[in-house]
Amino acid sequence: MFQNKKSLIIFITGGDPNIDTTEKLIVAMEEAGADAVEIGIPFSDPVAEGPVIQAASERALANGTTTDKLIEMVAKVRKRVQIPLVFMTYLNPIYVYGKKRFLSECKNAGINGIIVPDMPFEEKGELAAECDSFSIPLISMIAPTSNERIAMIARESQGFLYCVSSLGVTGMRSEINRDIEHVVAEAKRHTDIPCAIGFGISDAATAHRMASISDGVIVGSAIVKIVEKYGIDCIAPVTQFVRELKQAVG
Repeated sequence: MFQNKKSLIIFITGGDPNIDTTEKLIVAMEEAGADAVEIGIPFSDPVAEGPVIQAASERALANGTTTDKLIEMVAKVRKRVQIPLVFMTYLNPIYVYGKKRFLSECKNAGINGIIVPDMPFEEKGELAAECDSFSIPLISMIAPTSNERIAMIARESQGFLYCVSSLGVTGMRSEINRDIEHVVAEAKRHTDIPCAIGFGISDAATAHRMASISDGVIVGSAIVKIVEKYGIDCIAPVTQFVRELKQAVG
């Protein structure tokens, strides 16, 4: 999924402020330097998310965003962009949609991986077979924790390894857990899969620092906050920020 370079992965909430803007954002962010985009499927109980992304999910649901509409949008935008597109979602929406149907539709639309933050690694068997059958990587998340757990998750990782900088929910932070450098180093002892750091990266300086100890960074809440501020006029300010982040990542 990565191209042997420091990668910038951007998270946006699908359907915030509307589906058309989400589509335009993906195209514009690729042009601005984003190496991959995570598209959050809005959900009423996004347990891994802080208040910024929770509010974005509420706005997207209120304007009628559905999984079907997002999949349809991805199929359209896939014809215009080359970068990997990843869905971030939760177990409940996948079960309601139907596991096999969801993965089949993801495959047909051109999705390159899924992240399911409320599914513990030990329970990945809930989706692993379906993901494998449609050749869609099930991307694992790993937090500052024991070396044994890091090794276990890293050895079976797919796509890229999402290294969570801090315990808790997503959001912009003034400081990143110092243990994250150890997490990345320990993970890379057990896998050749790229390791990207997410949760809490809110400016170019932090992105630069985190990219220096990993294979890439994931920026979400800071982007979603810009979308919240500008609404349908968010394209220009978001892409300017993405350019700044890409320059910092290198």
